[in-house]
Amino acid sequence: MKKLVYFVMFAATVLFHQTAAAQETAWVQIEAHPSLQQGQTRARAYASAFEDVNGFALGSGWYAVAIGPFTEEGANQRLQELRRENLIPQDSYIADGSDFRQQFWPVGANTRTAEPIVIEEQTAAAEDQPETTEAVISQLPDETRRQARRSEAALSREERQLLQTALKSEGFYNSAIDGAFGRGTRAAMEAYQTAMGYDPTGILTTLQRDRLITDYNSILEGLGLRYLSSREAGIEIEIPTALVEFSRFEPPFVHYDAKTDLGAKVLLISQTGTQATLFGLYDIMQTLEIVPPTGARERNNSNFELTGQNDQISSYTYAALNDGLIKGFTLVWPSGDERRMRRVISEMRSNFTPFGTEALDETLGEPGEDQRIDLLAGLEIRQPDMSRSGFFIDDAGTVITTAEVVGECREITLNRDHVAEVAFMDTNLGFAVLRPTEPLAPIAFASFRQGVARIQSEVAVAGFPFEGVLDAPTLTFGQLADIRGLKGEDTLQRLALAPQAGDAGGPVFDTAGAVMGMLLPRPSSSGQQLPQDVSFSANARSIGAALEANGIVASTAESNGQIAAEDLTSRAADITVLVSCWN
Repeated sequence: MKKLVYFVMFAATVLFHQTAAAQETAWVQIEAHPSLQQGQTRARAYASAFEDVNGFALGSGWYAVAIGPFTEEGANQRLQELRRENLIPQDSYIADGSDFRQQFWPVGANTRTAEPIVIEEQTAAAEDQPETTEAVISQLPDETRRQARRSEAALSREERQLLQTALKSEGFYNSAIDGAFGRGTRAAMEAYQTAMGYDPTGILTTLQRDRLITDYNSILEGLGLRYLSSREAGIEIEIPTALVEFSRFEPPFVHYDAKTDLGAKVLLISQTGTQATLFGLYDIMQTLEIVPPTGARERNNSNFELTGQNDQISSYTYAALNDGLIKGFTLVWPSGDERRMRRVISEMRSNFTPFGTEALDETLGEPGEDQRIDLLAGLEIRQPDMSRSGFFIDDAGTVITTAEVVGECREITLNRDHVAEVAFMDTNLGFAVLRPTEPLAPIAFASFRQGVARIQSEVAVAGFPFEGVLDAPTLTFGQLADIRGLKGEDTLQRLALAPQAGDAGGPVFDTAGAVMGMLLPRPSSSGQQLPQDVSFSANARSIGAALEANGIVASTAESNGQIAAEDLTSRAADITVLVSCWN
């Protein structure tokens, strides 16, 4: 029994002293590297200069090189001395060793529980061996050109490619990542050395290479890049888990929404399909708010890339077709942080791995109460600043519309699919003529009425009263109240009908289906409020004269008889156009 008591007391004493030692132990952590080989190489280099160099595996998958162990006071003193003499990187710091795991240098050693080094003895030892300082200076911070070339020659192809990638990320290199250090890479190295205040030799020393890679990797700190495996989507990828978290399934997307104020977002794309499906996805993605219209776009037979930028967000989308499966991802990032975004994209692309033979189940996810017609799988569809109506006036796709819609537009579209530009405007009559930038062949185009219509005869306006919510134009019926304006203007017609704002620019038909004018926006006089059913149109005669003056001869038709309502609806659908202004 006494033996047991003595043993327990002895064990408690040992545990107490070990705990006290652990609490007092501190290390000068010099570097950390993403591979064991790099960690061993750097530990070996420092070990030729210092006697107390150690290498430990870290829990994050990196490998640390550290000097110690010291007391906390001794570690701080040692850190300041080595920094002052420029013998270690300036970003070296004090570590308590809690993250240190298996020791890989020196081989077979275990210094985590060793007694802390007394700094006076370490300093004295350094004074007894002055050549140590010279060795460190020559080997680490300031290698000669020959030494730098020799250490560079020992780099693997992957390490050389990593250097090129880092130079590219920092804006010094813009060529292939091939691991071949040719003229372009040398120029990039020289530019980097100049920018950092080093001697511009075009050959990076060991210290310079380490500084470059450390800076390259530091940009990812705090993002929580981790591998994610989505069984439902059949995708493995690395995503910034500190910034986004799983939100929901809305096929073909898996949503990972922002969990911080940074506003980052990730989508996984997974669906079955053909090349036509891929091309359709390419077009659809460009209608979404998360893909701003400004940015590079590239599509080939089996994949596409989309980038977009505005003053609020930047985004990148990649998708590829393989064996009937379309898989990809989108990253949404705040504007102004493009350098870090490019690095995250690089990590996501290099680690993007589709797997399995299935795509996201179309039945996954539950419909929410926030469903809207302007949402696609939970994503906002980009909307124009303004949409109005117009109509084709020739077989080349020329369109006439209200001048109201083309005021300050970065881009004008016809039926959302075709880009157009302003050919000319007539501010007196209030219309603009648009020409598509690419060939467009309409099913039909307007024939303008010849002669004067009868007052009180029935008329109809075709247009998009809800500014594109409905795919087809709507007919609004009424009467021709007067063949002149309220002040006797002979270029106008007064109509007794109540259109919506989106109808402006649409064709006004008579009962025979001939176009007798173009609907004008409702007057916005601040001093008067006209009755709701009072509208105006520019008449066919005035429009025709203005078109002819600008080299366009409009088609005309004799207005005889009356066509059925369904025929008028069909004719209106063929010639009426949704005109949208985008900024």
